[in-house]
Amino acid sequence: MRKIISLRMLAWTFAGLAAIILLILAVWVAIAGPVTVLRLLRYGDTDIADFQHYPFRRLAASLSPFSFIDGTGARRVPGKVTLAGGEPVRLDNLLAANDSIAFLVIKDNAILYERYFQDHTPTSLSQAFSVSKSFMATLIGAALHDGILKSVDQPVTDYLPELAGNGFGRVTIRHLLTMTSGSDYIENDNPFGIHVILNFTPDLAAELAGVRVRDEPGKVFRYKSGDNALLAIILDRALGSETVSDYTQRALWVPLGMEQEGMWSLDREGGMEKTWCCLAATARDLAKLGRLYLRDGDWYGQRIFDPEWTVEAVKEGAIPETDWPEEFASIGLWNYGYQWWLVSKEEGDFLALGKDGQYLYANPTTDLIVLRLGWSQGDLPTSQWLALFRQLSQVVR
Repeated sequence: MRKIISLRMLAWTFAGLAAIILLILAVWVAIAGPVTVLRLLRYGDTDIADFQHYPFRRLAASLSPFSFIDGTGARRVPGKVTLAGGEPVRLDNLLAANDSIAFLVIKDNAILYERYFQDHTPTSLSQAFSVSKSFMATLIGAALHDGILKSVDQPVTDYLPELAGNGFGRVTIRHLLTMTSGSDYIENDNPFGIHVILNFTPDLAAELAGVRVRDEPGKVFRYKSGDNALLAIILDRALGSETVSDYTQRALWVPLGMEQEGMWSLDREGGMEKTWCCLAATARDLAKLGRLYLRDGDWYGQRIFDPEWTVEAVKEGAIPETDWPEEFASIGLWNYGYQWWLVSKEEGDFLALGKDGQYLYANPTTDLIVLRLGWSQGDLPTSQWLALFRQLSQVVR
């Protein structure tokens, strides 16, 4: 009898758990939509190969490719480096031990150090995650130079009138660039939250339609991918029949002489580019964005954006230092520009930073660029990666 009761209780327990799971799943589908939930369950956490899973628009390699000078034989990069409090370690070993797939050091337009790991090669594509944000911001700068957009101080509602009722009449393009929109978008890994949903949704614009302004625009810095996604929709509408990918092709990919194809992932077939996360490109081509900013938007005589854009984007912090969050200051970042992290006032170095340790670092004082890609950060936090980049900027001859 006891055995029968125990079996019944076990069956009831399983049935109860199954009912709870089905209820949670039903609520999840109701909030996020069936396609979003299916994608999340199928692909799980995002990684640098995500571009293989989603619809995309292809960026064709330039017919006039630009190649950095091969300076790897000059041995200008030291074989060993020293992390804070540690013993000297071979740079190759440090990178291999920390889940890297690519590492480039570029100075004076020459690649001085180039290593690939885990079967990655110079022609391999990798998703850049939030390094993509810096490319998207650059497209805004190019669109201003080309007259497609009028000003960074234009109200968002000039292009997104449907958001007027959500408080966006007070928000400008500048606020989106500096992530001071004051919106209630929350960047976290809650599977029911907007950030996770945005990564998997087949309808980006519909998800963002529910975002509301909570704080006074321009007053509070909160890192949020939603601001970048709104920039993409603004540019898309300003372009008319041309897509964001089309404009990326003619404003960046062709003039910068990208040597390999790239990809912008889309929310759905024929839909919107996921510009906050999902540009896939090679290491060498990604590094060219750093070179463009070190030359104030001039690429061998062709102007991509105005010199004033560089000042606002990577030199003058947008956030009062008294309001700068300690969580970022402790990493070694002093402020935020136009979708770029600002490293130090003294040297003017700046950083594009993506999930799982995608880094594009540029130092105008030493004319040095470092590009690091990986499956993860390895055992090194961002503060130590940043310290490594800064060390290289000082010791590379």
